[in-house]
Amino acid sequence: MGEDQALSRIQPMTETTQFAICIQNGEYAGTLQLRKVYEVLEDPDAAGRNYLRVIDESGEDYLYPRSWFVPISVPEVVEQLLHELAVK
Repeated sequence: MGEDQALSRIQPMTETTQFAICIQNGEYAGTLQLRKVYEVLEDPDAAGRNYLRVIDESGEDYLYPRSWFVPISVPEVVEQLLHELAVK
């Protein structure tokens, strides 16, 4: 099965998803690390253009192609820990 076929079977990101794993970083290797979990901010305009608003390694939020990320669900306790780590 090709990568595109495998990705097409992954559940689409919903507005309740707050985290995603980076699976591609293009020319942004300095701001996105592969296999790392990133916080995703809700942005309906970006979603309408197949982009996600992601808080990257700079600590700022930027738009990246949706296809570069796989949405994940995390338990509330893990979500809290990830937020605390991001603030440090």
